[in-house]
Amino acid sequence: MESSVTIVKIWGIPIDLHLSWFLVFALITWSLAAGYFPAEYPELTPAVFWFLATVTSVLFFGSVLLHELGHSVLALRNNIPVHSITLFIFGGIARISREPPNPGVEFRIAIAGPLTSLALAAAFFGLWQLDQHVPYLAAPSLWLARINFLLATFNMIPGFPLDGGRILRSVVWKFTGNYLRSTQVATFSGQLVAFGFIGLGIFTVLSGNFFNGLWLVFIGWFLQNAAAASYAQANLRQLLKGVKVSQVMSTECTRVPGRLPISRLVNDYVLNGGNRCFLVTEGDRLRGILTLRDIGAAPRADWDQVTTSEMMLPWEKLIRVNPEMELMEALQKMDDSNVAQVPVVTNGHLVGMLSREQILHYIRLRGEIGV
Repeated sequence: MESSVTIVKIWGIPIDLHLSWFLVFALITWSLAAGYFPAEYPELTPAVFWFLATVTSVLFFGSVLLHELGHSVLALRNNIPVHSITLFIFGGIARISREPPNPGVEFRIAIAGPLTSLALAAAFFGLWQLDQHVPYLAAPSLWLARINFLLATFNMIPGFPLDGGRILRSVVWKFTGNYLRSTQVATFSGQLVAFGFIGLGIFTVLSGNFFNGLWLVFIGWFLQNAAAASYAQANLRQLLKGVKVSQVMSTECTRVPGRLPISRLVNDYVLNGGNRCFLVTEGDRLRGILTLRDIGAAPRADWDQVTTSEMMLPWEKLIRVNPEMELMEALQKMDDSNVAQVPVVTNGHLVGMLSREQILHYIRLRGEIGV
């Protein structure tokens, strides 16, 4: 999802268009203008077909956006931040920063999307009832009613990462009280659904319908990968349960003066010392933190002139964590802010640093010793 562009913000949520969206937008517009509308409304002209097809495609992706906003509204109401909503080749995805705290919240967030699509299907069908004798209006109305109904139905398939899979997980979670077990059930169901799509796609290709078959294979591949990733995330959450930041953080972070040129910092501390994080100080006062990413943002030709204080992230703007905070919560906080390391602070005093690298090392270490 990194090859995306933000077009607008709604309720503070960035709405992104992935590069693949432009491809599927063009394909849907072409299929409507060259196939569906001419077959259903032959009395219209080619220019009208293309105009209606473009408008209908825009409204379709608007419907997908409303579906994801349905999820996002419920997430925000339950104090779960939403990173962004991305429209891409397979529709849309809302990036919710963390998993729901209980099965009830999971169920409400999951069901909100399909209910939104069903409401849109009913609205467009009601509109078609009024304008069915006016082809210019009836053409998009009926198609959008059908496609929103299909969108709701497809998403209710009981397999991760579809909404139906999340609903399934919430139900199993409610009855078993076991988050990991419920995730196992939902992801296993999701992988069965994914392999079903792949098998159906291969059969469709062999039957002579190459494009539709290939599309089904891609959908199955996407679902399978998403289900596997969801299960891995659940395992990570279980692995880090109860682990505190203080158990993983480093108490060593090299201090450097604010007037030190970047060139000397790289030569003396990075290349020779292997350091990756620096506390920028002025006397005894901590002014900010400098990381390798910050250093890389400075043009190589300017390293002799640019100082550490010019490239650092000021202390006042830093995301901070507490040593008694659970490691998973700290990791989520780092994800929310898109940072690789954070200072660990207690009572206003710096006691250590926590980085993604340290967390990964901790996970690998537990794996190696079989914990």
